[in-house]
Amino acid sequence: MCGIVGWVDYKEDLSEKLPVIDKMSQTLLNRGPDESGVYKERHVLFAHRRLIVVDPEGGKQPMTFIGNGDKYTLIYNGEIYNTKEIKEKLKLEGNYEFESHSDTEVILKAYAHWKENCLEYLNGIFAFAVWDHNRQSLFLARDRMGVKPLFYYCYSNGIIFASEIKTLLANPLIKPIINEDSLNELFLLGPARTSGFGIIKGIYELERAEYLQFNKEKTYKKVYWLLKAQEFCDTKNEAIEKIRFLVYDAIERQLVSDVDLCCFLSGGLDSSIISKISSDYYKKNFNKNITTYSVDYSDNKKYFAKSLFQPNSDSEYVKVMSDYIQSDQKNITLDNLSLANTLDEALFARDLPGMGDIDSSLLLFCKEVKKNFTVVLSGECSDEIFGGYPWYHNEEMLFSECFPWSRSLELRKSIVKKGLLSKPEEYVKVRYEDTKNKADKLSNDSKLDKRIREMFLLNLDWFMQVLLDRKDRMSMRTGLEVRVPFCDHRIVEYAYNMPWHIKSLGGREKGIVREAMSEILPESIVKRKKSPYPKTYSPIYSKNVSTRVFSILNQKNRTINKFLDRDTVVSIVEKPGKITSPWYGQLMGAPQALAYIIQLDTWFENYGIIF
Repeated sequence: MCGIVGWVDYKEDLSEKLPVIDKMSQTLLNRGPDESGVYKERHVLFAHRRLIVVDPEGGKQPMTFIGNGDKYTLIYNGEIYNTKEIKEKLKLEGNYEFESHSDTEVILKAYAHWKENCLEYLNGIFAFAVWDHNRQSLFLARDRMGVKPLFYYCYSNGIIFASEIKTLLANPLIKPIINEDSLNELFLLGPARTSGFGIIKGIYELERAEYLQFNKEKTYKKVYWLLKAQEFCDTKNEAIEKIRFLVYDAIERQLVSDVDLCCFLSGGLDSSIISKISSDYYKKNFNKNITTYSVDYSDNKKYFAKSLFQPNSDSEYVKVMSDYIQSDQKNITLDNLSLANTLDEALFARDLPGMGDIDSSLLLFCKEVKKNFTVVLSGECSDEIFGGYPWYHNEEMLFSECFPWSRSLELRKSIVKKGLLSKPEEYVKVRYEDTKNKADKLSNDSKLDKRIREMFLLNLDWFMQVLLDRKDRMSMRTGLEVRVPFCDHRIVEYAYNMPWHIKSLGGREKGIVREAMSEILPESIVKRKKSPYPKTYSPIYSKNVSTRVFSILNQKNRTINKFLDRDTVVSIVEKPGKITSPWYGQLMGAPQALAYIIQLDTWFENYGIIF
């Protein structure tokens, strides 16, 4: 994985702006600590930061290709998992020759051959930019699931783009200005945000499955991949076989690397499937055991509290699974004070307030893994597409006309000073309905299956994007590449059209996946109830964030105090039971809501936000 940044201006001489692009590139050092490169011409500047995973010599960037009278230069962040197939197709169709085994060269020549249609052939996670020298035009693209980030800023004569918001803000043309819509996003939806909205004035994110063309005459965007409703013709047994094939294929494709890789293992269904298949692959192909990593917190056994959203802890299931596959198991235990003290760094990694200690714990976890590995496989996205969350199975939650992971606005509205947000309910309702109404359906879908399609898209475009942002920013902050096999678009397409009675086979969350993988996993793992990424329950952490929030409230010059209702925030500190359901998702209770306020404060102060 890598970091990319580019600048196109059709009037300015950008060759004089090298110090600016160098400064922007420095902000991406963590994403690409191994190597850097710059391409420059009068109206174009590209910079690249590289994390070397495949073909150290053949994958250097920026990369230029000249052929058939055309010239193209590419910068790219990601991994393509069907490189070999695309390469063979290009050899047959265009008589292309290849000097490396890097996916970078394959993407570049695929674009040269098929232009924007190259996206139809790519199986992977990516964000890339191509400069077409002959036509003086820029092409930007992002993967179907939105695993890899790509932000941009357009102005009268040009465009600036980068992997992260902080990189754009390092350019003096872009000011950290926000408006009421920004506040709506931060206080009413956060840590989620509307697809494509970058919070800062003028900053947008290329949406998942979207590309952008930019030239002197015009700028336009297009969605190149959509989920389409189709009749599901497979039987239950055929669906089981198809899921088994797709999951195996996605995981084994993503085990290709020139460096050793490992797996995150929570003892849950998804990470256990990935670890088992990876373990078998490593034993067969390399005659060695896979390494697995799990995370927990000091004294969590003492303070763990069961709930609808987190019915059990991970440790016993991690042991069952690691013993079963004979992995080299590494148990990482995080200190609760470190968890609190890393909230600021987690904010700097994400560039926006996130999931509090859910973010900072992953950041600390990735730092430990990075000491020995550069690539890791993780189980994100199975819950979104196979109905793993409680809101898929609770009828009241399923049919409520709201975002199920943030069902009530009352607490959110109450922490904001009265009158600051003019129409909070309408703002959230419009975002919800815009997404819900995009869900493609069949006329003969049952009421339940229609709603499941809507819930599928809501999860894909909102909840999953928060988790993917978290995974990308926290891991890349440490120079660790995380691959997510369940994000394979073939799995997502198949799951979208699977009827609920098959998807929830046996009346269980992810029932079809449990059945498909029952023969390769211990029974206790197959039957385990869904339990999310672990959070801390320690009073040490809660006390720390509470003390810090009080400190923020008592400093009248802090920007955030212009927006907060002090009495409400104090009541959360003093009576954490006031939050009776999660602030966001399954994990964000009172301590995490306070951590969100801390990150908001850090963001306002350190990013120089102007309202």
